[in-house]
Amino acid sequence: VRLAESGGGLVQAGGSLRLSCAASGSILAINAMGWYRQAPGKQRELVADISNDGTRKYAESVKDRFTISRDVARYTVYLQMDSLKPEDTAVYYCLLDSGWSDYWGQGTQVTVSS
Repeated sequence: VRLAESGGGLVQAGGSLRLSCAASGSILAINAMGWYRQAPGKQRELVADISNDGTRKYAESVKDRFTISRDVARYTVYLQMDSLKPEDTAVYYCLLDSGWSDYWGQGTQVTVSS
């Protein structure tokens, strides 16, 4: 299973970015897909995920600013990030949870300038 992320970049505070993650390969099942992030010197943390029944979960710090969505037929998950803050600066990683294995993308850098 391979995960290809795109959409990161540099944006000013208050701006928006949309991340995409497309899964390919031998995908037998998807329990959930989601986004994590890791800032320098910090642990990787959950940003948002969406389970196979459509249930969404968000970190408190991004609620009401970020929206996770998916295209089931394309094995793709999106993260719409609005009202970005400098503290959102991190490498964002896509995760596919198959129920018995976790697959990670390479990560995409998001930098928010003040």
